Amino acid sequence: MKPSFTVGIEEEYQTIDPETFDLRSHINAEIIAKGKRQLDEQVKSEMHQSVVEVGTGVCRNMKEARADIVNLRRSMVALAQANGLLLVAGATHPFADWRVQDIYPDERYRQVVEDMQLVARSNLIFGLHVHVGIEDRETTIHLMNQIRYFLPHLLALSANSPFWIGMNTGLKSYRCKVFDKFPRTNIPDTFTSWADYEGFVNLLVRTGCIDNAKKIWWDVRPHPFFSTLEVRVCDIPMRVDETLAIAALIQATVAKLYKLHARNQAYREYSRSLIMENKWRASRYGLDGKLIDFGLQTEVPERALILEYLDFVDDVVDELDCREEVAYIETMLERGSGADRQLKVFEETGDLRAVVAYMVGETRAGL
Repeated sequence: MKPSFTVGIEEEYQTIDPETFDLRSHINAEIIAKGKRQLDEQVKSEMHQSVVEVGTGVCRNMKEARADIVNLRRSMVALAQANGLLLVAGATHPFADWRVQDIYPDERYRQVVEDMQLVARSNLIFGLHVHVGIEDRETTIHLMNQIRYFLPHLLALSANSPFWIGMNTGLKSYRCKVFDKFPRTNIPDTFTSWADYEGFVNLLVRTGCIDNAKKIWWDVRPHPFFSTLEVRVCDIPMRVDETLAIAALIQATVAKLYKLHARNQAYREYSRSLIMENKWRASRYGLDGKLIDFGLQTEVPERALILEYLDFVDDVVDELDCREEVAYIETMLERGSGADRQLKVFEETGDLRAVVAYMVGETRAGL
């Protein structure tokens, strides 16, 4: 059965004090409550009280996804403002200190902090998660194995976290290095079948490592409760158009890989350790670096690889009706990633507060 290729998008936002431009959390619980009243289950708390997560419904195509995520962002910007706060889409805050952030009062988060201690407390990061509907679980596993190769490319495109606790980290995506400290993260291994994957999950549950598969936080995973493949590698981008472009590229990648799969062809699978080499380069250099073309065994500029990537998915974008969204990737290559633009503002001003002010404006762009 051909997958539906439905799309779901989750974004995690920062709540900011308009005077200090620091993260502020003390009335975030109120925002969550009001958000739930307005937008129902599309608004969720996260572990830190200065994080708000939103999620679209199940969207049949990118046009529906655009309407939904723009509405959610616009609503959360207005809600934050009504509560004396600003909303920012950035994968780390440029100077906030995780050590003084409040944890959301919820038993689930208390348990995570109890389990992981400082590793959990320091996890003050903000991501973008994209779900693509694949109803057959066996197909999900095969496509997960193959999409792993493209995860570093997606990370480089989304990179939007160059600063941490007031320091220029020298990385374009520091968020993924913070998240590395969690267990069961990063690029997954390959699995031969759904039964192979289920055996792995059941072993972890049986031995007390996890209570369910939601505690597997890989860069891509079969969602434990929805019939989706969930791509989790990305930093949250500043602009909603960037989010939509990346989501469309992910949807198109899944559709293209399925097209090959249906013809008994497959994109070549590489080992986790090789893909991790490219992930490191993507987090360090973003769009300005070089990734390894493992087939040719040579380094290739990331921007050239992204253009090749767009060619690879080109024959499915019209049937998915997402050409407009995918075309925005070329605009992103011209403008630079969120990390590039944050660094440029800092270079010009020497002021991290100016960087946050810029991020506030970019978060609202296109709404």
